[in-house]
Amino acid sequence: MKPIAIFRHNPAEGPGYFATFLDRHAMPWQLIRIDAGEPPPPSATAFAGLCFMGGPMSVNDDLPWLPPVFALIREAAEQGIPVIGHCLGGQLMSKALGGQVTKNPVKELGWGEVSVDDPAARDWLGDLERFEAFHWHGETFSLPPGATRILKSAWCENQAFVLGPHLGMQCHVEMTATMIRLWNQGWADEQASPGPSVQTPEQMVERLEERLAAMRVAAERLYTRWIAGLKRD
Repeated sequence: MKPIAIFRHNPAEGPGYFATFLDRHAMPWQLIRIDAGEPPPPSATAFAGLCFMGGPMSVNDDLPWLPPVFALIREAAEQGIPVIGHCLGGQLMSKALGGQVTKNPVKELGWGEVSVDDPAARDWLGDLERFEAFHWHGETFSLPPGATRILKSAWCENQAFVLGPHLGMQCHVEMTATMIRLWNQGWADEQASPGPSVQTPEQMVERLEERLAAMRVAAERLYTRWIAGLKRD
């Protein structure tokens, strides 16, 4: 089986639980360190699927690696190679496939409930109708043409979309306890006041293992459905 390409855009925003899930299913993967200057691969056809992680930048920034990444996502979509995106990754997918990325009405930082928004979500989440996800974003994506929104939250209308075998998410279901504590070190840089959509670092680590275990029920279902569409030849 060809490897799954995992694109990292920031050293602190690695694959987390997604890599754990792939390892447990004996699925090969290759980390592409965009943050370390590694160029995007020239073609998606060398991979069974593409996974894009988060990052502090905007997909609307003038960054040299963005145009080739957009082209890679479009090629994967044309070839039926599944793509999955987490936060920035979902925004990359949206823009590459014809959507837009704009400022969200509020920043969303910390734990917050997302809920199912379409019957199509059952194919991805089964009977799970809502769960507490982790968030860390100030921008949001629109749905690309032909996509179906499957998750929403009170503070962000589009939390996840599906388009054939592809899954774009605004929320972070890949989080680990280590990642959350590391991100909290940069909480002050977000310049966000605590409120309904913004938790303090102290609030984010309350019942941390319990919250992670509950979110992984959703992550398992989403990832299991996604790998079912992988190119295996």
